Amino acid sequence: MDLYEHEARELFADHGIAVPEAEVVSLAKEAGPAAERLGGRVVVKAQVKTGGRGKAGGVKFAADAAAAQLTARQILGMDIKGHTVRKVMLARPVDIEAEYYVSFVLDRAAGAFLAIASAEGGMEIEEVAATRPEAVARILVDPAEGVTPAKAAEIAEAAGLPAATAPVIQALYQVLVREDAVLVEVNPLVRTTDGLIIALDGKITLDDNARFRQARWGDTETDPGDDPLEVAAAAKGLNYVKLDGGVGVIGNGAGLVMSTLDVVAGCGAEPANFLDIGGGASAQVMADGLSVILSDPDVKSVFVNVFGGITACDAVAEGIVQALESVQLTKPLVVRLDGNSAARGREILEDRAHPLVQQVTTMDGAARQAAVLANAG
Repeated sequence: MDLYEHEARELFADHGIAVPEAEVVSLAKEAGPAAERLGGRVVVKAQVKTGGRGKAGGVKFAADAAAAQLTARQILGMDIKGHTVRKVMLARPVDIEAEYYVSFVLDRAAGAFLAIASAEGGMEIEEVAATRPEAVARILVDPAEGVTPAKAAEIAEAAGLPAATAPVIQALYQVLVREDAVLVEVNPLVRTTDGLIIALDGKITLDDNARFRQARWGDTETDPGDDPLEVAAAAKGLNYVKLDGGVGVIGNGAGLVMSTLDVVAGCGAEPANFLDIGGGASAQVMADGLSVILSDPDVKSVFVNVFGGITACDAVAEGIVQALESVQLTKPLVVRLDGNSAARGREILEDRAHPLVQQVTTMDGAARQAAVLANAG
């Protein structure tokens, strides 16, 4: 269950994280008075559950109340990656000295949370992660320990963030665990010219299994702005996020999947989705995942990247073979199996000998092959 940015900011404020003063409107005529209450000059931001709003023209500055009303009229009704803008948020601007990136995500395979942080936040964070992965710190967090002040300081130091961000990092983790979230992301987290640390943007995904505890957000399943592929995946219980590229990605564990996205991007192709099948890669889960990914017209190839742990690779391979009986494979499938029972898993796929299934033993090699196939169309 994804939240809108203004809802994420509400949770941040509840946990003591500073956010700019803002108001949300659904009519252009409401934007002018809202801007006046905020001091006149505002940032007008489309409220849709997808990234890339700035590049799509969904985030603009307005110099005064009249400009805010005009800008709101321009943004309302826009289509951003299949999401229609029905609300905009007007926020008081801040003077930015530096932009950072901080997120926490559930890593099912590792049985832990993963902190991801960088001193180079902003709209180009994906490019930074792809071209200079060393600039992005990834640190596992033991749920039994949590993020203590010492752990928050460790995350900040590893990412090259100033010490002043550590209390915010700790508070973001509290949002994650206390609000039943599986993803909490701030991009950018900024330091202002007067030294304040402020969350300018926010993305939160709540655990659907905790929906009964999150009644304050209402029923978001039928939100008309939701991506239809994400809706279909949610109905199948899949942890799926639609992206913009041509390489479909399936992996077990959020950390592995996120690393896979980075490696695919580094090979000259863009990932089409995030899909974490967790620790139980059964035939049905694999069939459901392939069904959703193959229904995406943007997908040109599929990369299955699995590291066998609790779920052995031979079980994953059996799941793929059984899935191929129920799903018509129309695009090339590149499979990389490593870890527990990987050799046996590879044998199972070799015996099946599907003409569109290729095996590559390394993650980098498999990503390159998937990228080549996607770019070839």
